Amino acid sequence: MKAAIHPNYHEIRVHCACGNAFVTRSTHKGDISVEICAACHPFFTGKQKLMDTAGRVERFRRKYAKSDAAKAEAAKVEAAKAEPAKK
Repeated sequence: MKAAIHPNYHEIRVHCACGNAFVTRSTHKGDISVEICAACHPFFTGKQKLMDTAGRVERFRRKYAKSDAAKAEAAKVEAAKAEPAKK
């Protein structure tokens, strides 16, 4: 293995905007400031909320509820027509 080809890793301190700070190693010299970290990111904290933009889910459910109701009614009518034919 060749000597002096690997970068030097320094211990650095990472500061987040939420106030969290931790120590890690990096080739970067000096401290690093980040806007979001694993302690405050919604994906990692479990506080992520799924936003229903402009009621799209409700609009989808209403649209297909009407369609499903119409299909069920048509199936009842077909079953009623087919029943007297069997007798």
